[in-house]
Amino acid sequence: MELILFTIVNCLAVGVFVSAPMGPVGMLCIQRTLNKGRWSGFYTGVGAAFSDLIYCLLTGYGMSFVVDLIEKNQSMLKIVGSVVLLIYGIYLMRKNPAGSLKAPSEKRVTYTQDFVTGFLFTFSNPLILFLIIGLFARFNFPSPDFHYYHYLIGYSFIFIGALAWWFVITLFVNAVRSKFNVRSLWIVNCVIGGVMILLSLVGIVSGFIDFIHG
Repeated sequence: MELILFTIVNCLAVGVFVSAPMGPVGMLCIQRTLNKGRWSGFYTGVGAAFSDLIYCLLTGYGMSFVVDLIEKNQSMLKIVGSVVLLIYGIYLMRKNPAGSLKAPSEKRVTYTQDFVTGFLFTFSNPLILFLIIGLFARFNFPSPDFHYYHYLIGYSFIFIGALAWWFVITLFVNAVRSKFNVRSLWIVNCVIGGVMILLSLVGIVSGFIDFIHG
């Protein structure tokens, strides 16, 4: 039961952090929320979440071939994964989200089209694999101790975490639509980047401690 709870919490975090950075799909989601309503933005996020889940499955499948390597080098992988997160967090804090902003289209788009475009925007960026690998290493997913149901629970909660992020962000943007601007996006990026940096520093320190005492 303890391992299941550990998997749920860690995979929720993975799902949120994989979705949270304000790249092109985040900008598209916010644009649609502001221009066409909350549910249009949310369905864009659902499409992005499905794409993230596919990349997570591909990453996990690839990592399953090196379970022995993970078991023998867990502390070192934790350090490496934390360094990746540290670099990404710094990049995120320095990135200007306005660079992804495009003029909204006047053409009416259905929720299905919102979903498809959200999926394609995210799936067309395979560089997200590097973020996923860093998150998997930092949050010890997958683990050599896992059974099939741990994987099922884990991937389910990665998806739930991603959906939760898009639900909250569209709810928030819709609620403050009159005050929302590009500076708000920059603040969101800074907060997310700061949390990533903090988690990465904790991971680096704990990884070195495990390595020394291992």
